[in-house]
Amino acid sequence: MTDLYEFQRAMRNMRKAAMQRGVIALLDIGTSKIACLVLRFDSPNGPEDEGSLAGHAAVRVIGAATTRSRGVRFGEIDAMAETERAIRTAVQAAQKMANTRVDHVIACFAGAEPRSYGLAGEIEVQGDQVTECDVSRVLAACDMPPIGAGREVLHAQPVNFALDHRSGLGDPRGHAGQRLAVDMHLLTVEETAIQNLIYCIRRCDLELAGIASSAYVSGISSLVEDEQELGSACVDMGGGATGVSIFMKKHMIYADAVRLGGDHVTRDIAAGLQVPMSVAERIKTFHGGVVATGMDDREMIELGGNSGDWEKDRRQISRAELIGIMRPRVEEILEDVRAILDGAGFEHLPSKQIVLTGGASQIPGLDGLAARILGQNVRLGRPMRVQGLPQAATGSGFSSVVGLALFAAHPQDEWWDFEMPPETMGGRSLRRAIRWFRDNW
Repeated sequence: MTDLYEFQRAMRNMRKAAMQRGVIALLDIGTSKIACLVLRFDSPNGPEDEGSLAGHAAVRVIGAATTRSRGVRFGEIDAMAETERAIRTAVQAAQKMANTRVDHVIACFAGAEPRSYGLAGEIEVQGDQVTECDVSRVLAACDMPPIGAGREVLHAQPVNFALDHRSGLGDPRGHAGQRLAVDMHLLTVEETAIQNLIYCIRRCDLELAGIASSAYVSGISSLVEDEQELGSACVDMGGGATGVSIFMKKHMIYADAVRLGGDHVTRDIAAGLQVPMSVAERIKTFHGGVVATGMDDREMIELGGNSGDWEKDRRQISRAELIGIMRPRVEEILEDVRAILDGAGFEHLPSKQIVLTGGASQIPGLDGLAARILGQNVRLGRPMRVQGLPQAATGSGFSSVVGLALFAAHPQDEWWDFEMPPETMGGRSLRRAIRWFRDNW
């Protein structure tokens, strides 16, 4: 845990240094596409202004590029060399558009079997007012749950502070009180997924200055402020995985993923109609849907092809048949999402708003089907506008990479932003050892 803590602190410092220099790249490594944005941070008071780092710098997109993803399955890197080539292609195209060189990137990825944990800690405040040292101590006082072997912490965010009888504090520093408590959300993923991502980006001659979950950054960019405050869920339907994140009081309080996405719908079409994947993707994009009407029996779709067999290449199907192939897989994805939301206790939140985003959410009729299956208020989400973002990158499929821009410009406090007291680290390990002896002997 200490190694990860130091690594995350090093990445955060690297990100601040890159933002001081003014340019950083964002990389969304997905199953169907790899998107890259180049951000420029313009300090409002000039480059000498040391204080204008995270929340005060004006952010502008100066380069953007996308390429077809290769070597990624279920949101995780599967073939290192192929993914490296795809990343290089996207980054070089974005650099060319920005007319500048980029050395540092912030990356996001889906999959890797995320799991959420709720932690709590409590301490006595040392002085009359809460200081940064007190915040560090209360975060370090949270007992780590048994996350299991081969897993690492991706996000560790304090979501609520309580000082004496007052709860719901976002930042307790400077407040007067005696007893400080914290609730922290911990998101863990498979360690190998993070290691493969770090190794792949270093092979591209880039330095990793930050790493985030796609479900988290998609929620940041797609949920409006009231939805983040009152309790809403963001369902990011990608190519190989569907991420689910729940927000409350402007913090992510739960995240999970389904290992199904838009590519599985395409595979079903390819298998059902016996056409290549490229043809199936084109048919899904131009003619797809999940709700059949009386007109769809008469609307014929030319399959096309160049197999050399004239009869096979001139086949036609009705749109109703296509919908009959697509709908069961989409229903399966939404049923899995519903199981995740039910398990997280989503029905107890005040808003109960669900926002669908991601490339696979653009299937016509999906919002109506989702409202019936999920049983809540459902809307289609698009990422918020970022200055300089090209028109082609404003659709639902770019929610993750636009969310990374907001994540870089306005980072939320995380566990590794605070200097952990060394005596607390030793105390925690000693306390854990004493508990182990008591339980086992």
